Amino acid sequence: MSSTMLGLFAIATSLCLGLVCGAQYDYGAYDHNRDAFRQGRFPDGFIWSTATASYQIEGAWNVDGKGESIWDRFSHTPGKIDRGDTGDVACDSYNKYREDVQLMTELGLKYYRFSLSWTRIFPDGTSTSGPNEAGVAYYNNLINELIRNGVTPMVTLYHWDLPQNLQDTYGGWVSEGVVRHYNDYATFVFQTFGDRVKYWITFNEPWVVCYIGYGTGEHAPGIQDERNSTYLCGHNILKAHAQAWHTYDTNFRASQAGQVGITLNSDWAEPRDPDLDADLIATDRYLQFYLGWFANPIYSVQGDYPIVMKEAVLAKSQAEGLRESRLPQFTQEEVEFIRGTSDFFGLNHYTTRIIEDNVVVGAAPGYSNDRDIAQYTAPEWNRAESEWLYEVPWGLRRLLNYIKLNYGDPEVLVTENGRSDGDVTPPVMQDRDRICYYMTYIDEVLKAIEEDQVKVRAYTAWSLMDNFEWARGYTERFGLHYVDFNDPNRPRTPKESAGFYKDVIASNGFPAGAEVTRMAQNMWGECRGAAAATRANIALLALSFIITAMYNLVKM
Repeated sequence: MSSTMLGLFAIATSLCLGLVCGAQYDYGAYDHNRDAFRQGRFPDGFIWSTATASYQIEGAWNVDGKGESIWDRFSHTPGKIDRGDTGDVACDSYNKYREDVQLMTELGLKYYRFSLSWTRIFPDGTSTSGPNEAGVAYYNNLINELIRNGVTPMVTLYHWDLPQNLQDTYGGWVSEGVVRHYNDYATFVFQTFGDRVKYWITFNEPWVVCYIGYGTGEHAPGIQDERNSTYLCGHNILKAHAQAWHTYDTNFRASQAGQVGITLNSDWAEPRDPDLDADLIATDRYLQFYLGWFANPIYSVQGDYPIVMKEAVLAKSQAEGLRESRLPQFTQEEVEFIRGTSDFFGLNHYTTRIIEDNVVVGAAPGYSNDRDIAQYTAPEWNRAESEWLYEVPWGLRRLLNYIKLNYGDPEVLVTENGRSDGDVTPPVMQDRDRICYYMTYIDEVLKAIEEDQVKVRAYTAWSLMDNFEWARGYTERFGLHYVDFNDPNRPRTPKESAGFYKDVIASNGFPAGAEVTRMAQNMWGECRGAAAATRANIALLALSFIITAMYNLVKM
């Protein structure tokens, strides 16, 4: 065979393996069995919701007796937030909450997830500094307005805005001293609002709080200590969560009949080479360090941190010459106190990663390098404005199945899922990419319920409206409604995705014959199949061309 033919054969083989024949390894390829649209209705009583967080929307940062939070301090520190943005006014929901509730009723929502600002209730974080009557009145008014309009409140106690006083006094979540104050705060809000609130979430995304806030320092309070503070933060948040759950269970459950859970965030993960044991093990290690860090102590049969995580951090600690692990240890009494402290599994999910085993030697010790992994994305995955957010709908279904199999088949509430656009002029109002995102991810939830019998009880779109997106300020927009942050009145305008989500809610999914179902069927190729199909067709055409060329060379 000539060198020319050998070269063509190599190219053909590469194309076959990479584009046509290698679908097992090609996470960007369209898989009909996995990715095809499924029509159907969600179960009766399924919860459709949207979500926001106090610092991201309320504004009024120093109004009516509110104290300073770590995000107030962080956003006022030069260089911490893109463009120097702050949450001082944000969406001004402190003054516009009635308008926000009308946005919900227009969508047909029956549920709304929002968070309380700790410092609006206890200005310095301690019970002796409160209650601040104006802050309590604001939340009473919001809750009553929701109920008056047929919307059930789902309340998060902590969505990242720790009182600055507790950060200054204790060092924040690295100290167990904060746990007592958190429980005082939780007790007060259970007592004050629990006659009307039946869904409580103790913490939103402790992984972000502890890794991004106390590890990389990209979020408030800006601590850069992956080595120790990240793990201490997680340890104390787990204790605080369990204490609050027991407080509710002992003192309020009988009279209020509510539910208390926690919301954990997690990507899904796939091995870079599914045939390589090292990558399979690394993928599990990634998930255990991510989701298992908080899920295992609460939801697993045995409790405590995942064994994989304990062994990995211990080995890294010993390699540093330490006698004990940098990952704190629970006593057996604490393991039992934390285990089982959730009435549902709250899940925030946005994206997926491809994981490769990568033993880290000689690098700075800490959470990132303790995992011994490298992570990637497939080139075909569409990226949102957020640099970390790639659209991989099937990852949500696989994660839901993972939770079912590993954490006792709990009732799952998807408490966030959504997609960002950029802050551009003119604004993105015909947000077809967001419609595609919601359409495909919601359909994966339907598959998980109907085909896999995962007990998913709720789906929550992030977010009701554009808001302060943490370190990114107002440069990223996740909202179903556009907010003009240049207008002092902060007007809200529905985007095209708001109409789509409204139709999904009204139809309770994608039932046969519904207009929203026909829309999904018509858009499915654009949203999921067209790019992959085009890619496969190009590959086949190229392969056909090369084979023809090889045949002609043989005849010469």
